[in-house]
Amino acid sequence: MRSEVISSTLIKMVNHKQLRKLLAKKIDDYIYKNMVSDDSGDLRQVQIRRYQYLSAMLRCVNTSMDKGYVSPEIIKKIVNVFVQNNLVREDQSYNQAVEKFKDKYGEYPPTFIVLSPTQRCNLKCIGCYASSAADTSATIPYSYVDRIVGEVHDDWGVRFITISGGEPFLYRSEGKTLLDLYRKYDDMFFHTYTNGTVISEEIAQQMAKTANVTPAVSVEGFEQETDQRRGRGTFKKILEALERLRQVGVPFGISVMATSRNVDLLLTDEFYDYYFQEQGACFMWQFQLMPIGRGKDEVELMVVPEKRVELYRKWEKLLTEKKYCLADFWNSGVLARGCIAYGRSGGYAYIDWHGNVTPCAFIPYYVDNIYDLYGNGKTLTDALFSDLMKNGRKWQREYGLDNCKKPSNWLMPCSIRDHYEIFRKSVLPENVKSEDEKAKEALESPEYFGMLKSYDNELQGLTEKIWETEYLDNKQVCGESKYQNSGIKV
Repeated sequence: MRSEVISSTLIKMVNHKQLRKLLAKKIDDYIYKNMVSDDSGDLRQVQIRRYQYLSAMLRCVNTSMDKGYVSPEIIKKIVNVFVQNNLVREDQSYNQAVEKFKDKYGEYPPTFIVLSPTQRCNLKCIGCYASSAADTSATIPYSYVDRIVGEVHDDWGVRFITISGGEPFLYRSEGKTLLDLYRKYDDMFFHTYTNGTVISEEIAQQMAKTANVTPAVSVEGFEQETDQRRGRGTFKKILEALERLRQVGVPFGISVMATSRNVDLLLTDEFYDYYFQEQGACFMWQFQLMPIGRGKDEVELMVVPEKRVELYRKWEKLLTEKKYCLADFWNSGVLARGCIAYGRSGGYAYIDWHGNVTPCAFIPYYVDNIYDLYGNGKTLTDALFSDLMKNGRKWQREYGLDNCKKPSNWLMPCSIRDHYEIFRKSVLPENVKSEDEKAKEALESPEYFGMLKSYDNELQGLTEKIWETEYLDNKQVCGESKYQNSGIKV
């Protein structure tokens, strides 16, 4: 099977339920053949994990279609928009933009951006980095949001954008909502993190109509854990939202924040079975609380290193045995070849509700702001070449991307969470700015520095042997082309 016929095979899989398993097997075989090979630039175990993840994604979507949770018409649109434009890369305008960027700047552009257009939210979750206030929350004007999306579409060749917040579905500006953005950029695919409580029947129907957006609904566990952090009655509203999405056939995922309070639940099969099998989730993202900003006051909510390793082992089993499409932002670093921040190829840059351009949603420090950039006749691209972004990409290359025969420990991929001392001494430039007072306090606190340094040392002691014995393979071959924005082709 050639890559250019993946889309047509997926469409056949949607149209012919009786042939679905056979066609899915053909696609799965193709993915394995192209991702697990002796001449790949990746360690073999890294190849296998990446294959297993895409295979699980295919299986979970297939299962949801069989159960009638996902509309065949929406899947067809997703194939046309997401698969063709983001995985197979048949869009020539994308290829031309990427190569033009490479010729001009000497490196490939980010694969996507994460944009939080509003800080506004209707919930007050403990430890939330957004720290929103309903009446005073910052919001980026729609004209600026439109310009940002237009730039990354045309100049970077981006066809995938993640929307976060605040609560994205509360965004209102210049008479527009995010649904207007989804309709305008109908050749792009949008992934939206939401608390789910404001997904009305109308919003669900509009998402079904545009068919180029999939929501990731945030939970903390079941009702007790979710309501404890997000407010009483939240879980019930989430279940109502998931039912609305199933009714209109919009595929959705689950986003969960791992903390010391819910980690034991996240180590059970029960949690994942409930959302994948009973609720019909097509994917799940797992994050771990990063104690910066408001989270600095919630250090006790951090998942301790021993539990983090247990979560890693749980992820392995869920991916290989249950075949659930699950990724942990930290523990699944091998899927993305380490840290994906700092605007690297295969990664992203983050823009918050103040217009600050930061390396990552979990790094509350920045150099550039879109209002200043645009006011000075510059573009978002200029922010990619600040000392902060360049220092981060330099660290990424030294840590593994330029040493793919023997990369450093990608079970500790995060620059700020897993390598805080290096982050402070080698990545942060002198002209860096803090997003808020809590982030500034973290930089000035010897106790905070010591706490994270101790955490990193302990985690290294627990993961280094796993990395050395289960991943490292000096027989692999290195090659630059393996790190391009080539999606399923790698």
